[in-house]
Amino acid sequence: MTQTDLLSTNDVRDRFSKAMSAMYQAEVPQYGTLLELVERVNQETLSQQPELQRRLEAQGELARLSVERHGAIRVGTVEELSMLRRLFAVMGMYPVGYYDLSEAGVPVHSTAFRPIEDDALARNPFRVFTSLLRLELIESEALRQRAAAILAKRDIFTPTVRELIERYESQGGLTSEEADQFVKEALETFRWHQDATVDLDTYQALHDEHRLIADVVCFKGPHINHLTPRTLDIDEVQRRMPEMGMNPKAVIEGPPRRESSILLRQTSFKALEESIRFAGDTQGTHTARFGEIEQRGMALTPKGRALYDRLLNEGRKQTAGLGNDDHQAVMNKVFAEFPDNDEAIRHQQLAYFHYHLTDTGRAFNGSVEKNMDALVEQGLVEAQPITYEDFLPVSAAGIFQSNLGGAQNDAYAANANREAFEEALGAQVTDELALYAERENMSKENVLARLKANT
Repeated sequence: MTQTDLLSTNDVRDRFSKAMSAMYQAEVPQYGTLLELVERVNQETLSQQPELQRRLEAQGELARLSVERHGAIRVGTVEELSMLRRLFAVMGMYPVGYYDLSEAGVPVHSTAFRPIEDDALARNPFRVFTSLLRLELIESEALRQRAAAILAKRDIFTPTVRELIERYESQGGLTSEEADQFVKEALETFRWHQDATVDLDTYQALHDEHRLIADVVCFKGPHINHLTPRTLDIDEVQRRMPEMGMNPKAVIEGPPRRESSILLRQTSFKALEESIRFAGDTQGTHTARFGEIEQRGMALTPKGRALYDRLLNEGRKQTAGLGNDDHQAVMNKVFAEFPDNDEAIRHQQLAYFHYHLTDTGRAFNGSVEKNMDALVEQGLVEAQPITYEDFLPVSAAGIFQSNLGGAQNDAYAANANREAFEEALGAQVTDELALYAERENMSKENVLARLKANT
């Protein structure tokens, strides 16, 4: 077998994400309705905003808009997390960022498995936000031991997918036929199971501690709990969801609506109540799976994130208990301090930008300025905001809470432990800000090199 017989990880990821979407639409028909709504709003937005369409085309993001989505799962043991790292590597997805959700009263910490290279993101930017349950945060030792014993009995991976992961690692890739088999077997880890692995009393005890704990511990595997299409107008999708028979969460998470979008805004339709058969043939219900939507803006620098975090905390204090319209109005006032203009944001170094030559720049053959601002002012170079590819801990926790009954436990708060998470993962997580900084710096170097080559 030669390397040319092996499929690229980008192709494997593309096949998997499409298969995952088809599976989730079959399991949660309302998700298909959500996809239709997002597609309609996106097309309307592009027709109304030709400059937005031009920018997305220039950034190579228009083609990927309809396939861009992320999923989310929650696992219960270090062994499950470590094997998931190996599984996602088959698809060219690597752990980026550490997220401590205990700060919002949710007993998990997380990372996002995603592509890292620009060409991989352009091909298919599928991501999976992956959380590890933190049993050590459960106060009751008896309940903690019971949960650990239940988790120790399950294997969330099929024997065949384990074999295929090992084959990928030994031969450096999978053939097309092996990749198709891998996708089929890997989907079993993410599939919904209506049969719980515990009796109703055990489920209820874990549920009373925190609904998320019951969701992670009481089933055969970490069923995918949502997939997330990307919209260009999340406010309009939120407004129209009830018209399509969907019950949206109370408020849109993240920053308010802006001309220059920053970071990430998220909302969802609320979790479905689904029939469950517990051990002993007792019938009951469980709520876990929902439909999320995201609107992505520009990635912020450490300086920009510090400003964002300060304004978000201030806004959250003022918006407690408000409906979405009032919530957004207050957040708009609070965020007035954050510049709402690409050039102002760039000059204040609040966000990362990708620099490329304009038509004038490509034809230029004079002396070269090394000052990027001067090159932009001369019209030789254009700066485009780099899209934020990652997540926001408070927003993720807000989505979790709204779909788990709003429950939280302050006893879990402020328990970040990145070192323990990376030990469980079996690898270090990549610093997402370093990736954005590297991309910006490389684009500057490429611009200067090309200008120099023209002289």
